[in-house]
Amino acid sequence: MTHRTHTHDTPRTDTDAAEAAVARRQRFGSLPERIRLQDTVETKPATRPDPARDAYHPDEWLIRYCG
Repeated sequence: MTHRTHTHDTPRTDTDAAEAAVARRQRFGSLPERIRLQDTVETKPATRPDPARDAYHPDEWLIRYCG
């Protein structure tokens, strides 16, 4: 069995081409409005500052046991 993808040619007229061009220009004629970078990014801290956690010194054990 053969597969046909195109069975006949439909002649295009100049008015069909002009209408297609107008429709194409209306749809794709301009780029969308630019979005500023400031409008796309939101920044906020991941966690609140915790003074008790920040008071810990990670190398304190070196000072106590290796000194």
